[in-house]
Amino acid sequence: MVRMECHILVTQKSRKKCATSDNHCLERMALFGSPILVIDSGVGGLTVVRALRRTLPHEALIYFGDTARVPYGSKSGATVTGFVRQIIECMREHDPKHIVIACNTATALSLQALRVEFPELSISGVIEPGAKAAAVAAGAKRIPTIAVIATEATVRSRAYEHAIARRRQHARVYAVATPLLAPIIEEGRAADDPLVKLALEQYLAPVLRRGIDVLVLGCTHYPLLKEAIQEIAGPAVRVIDSADWCAEDVARRLQATGTLRGDTGETGTLRCFVTDDSPRFVQLANRFLGFPVEALAWVPPEDLYRLGAAVPA
Repeated sequence: MVRMECHILVTQKSRKKCATSDNHCLERMALFGSPILVIDSGVGGLTVVRALRRTLPHEALIYFGDTARVPYGSKSGATVTGFVRQIIECMREHDPKHIVIACNTATALSLQALRVEFPELSISGVIEPGAKAAAVAAGAKRIPTIAVIATEATVRSRAYEHAIARRRQHARVYAVATPLLAPIIEEGRAADDPLVKLALEQYLAPVLRRGIDVLVLGCTHYPLLKEAIQEIAGPAVRVIDSADWCAEDVARRLQATGTLRGDTGETGTLRCFVTDDSPRFVQLANRFLGFPVEALAWVPPEDLYRLGAAVPA
């Protein structure tokens, strides 16, 4: 694994200038060949990469997994925002044309602040697409019941409740923390594992008793258990995979800005960056993506901390 160093390319002052008066920066970012940057706390966001590869097969992708500082789900909003800010500063040198915050927790706690801090960058998350899909999936029912399973931090933020309410004002929304699911998935346990089945049944039973119409998978790990979750929920419940809808959202954004890369005849590249050089990432990545990861680079956390300290708040 190659160690990568991060460098500050622009200051806060020059970023403001770039966003307001210097079109050259925006033109560079708008190049068709510029990559889409996907940021996550660990490996879960690779389900978003998999969805992006299906939806936008010709786009170049960069994945940054903050594997040394995972999980984000139990951390404060200020801490998570600081982590993601450091990653964005580090990866600016790759001139991403769009940035996806693929972690539900990071989306809930930091997306709004990061859009203010980086007004010249195109940044989206996974919550709005998932909420929109849930609102649509609820159909014509006047007062649908929608459940969300997610990390503790995402549930505390009430981000899904607010996002769904903007689209279905009368919907009943129940968000439930399911903290054991992500570790179980990362252990490599299959959907038919007794422990997985027990955890799913225990977590889903309270919301299913409410007669829900839609169930949102509010963590990017959970799509790996989607079939098992659907089986427990039953055919009457629509299970929403926010990773798929996130990919569709990115495609629409690129189309709207004229930066969507056309058919090149070749599959786009994927480069992965991590903050911990453990071989475990490669093993898990193969499972999350369905194909092996080849280009993997290591960015030590201390480099990110130095970078964050060098940029004024």
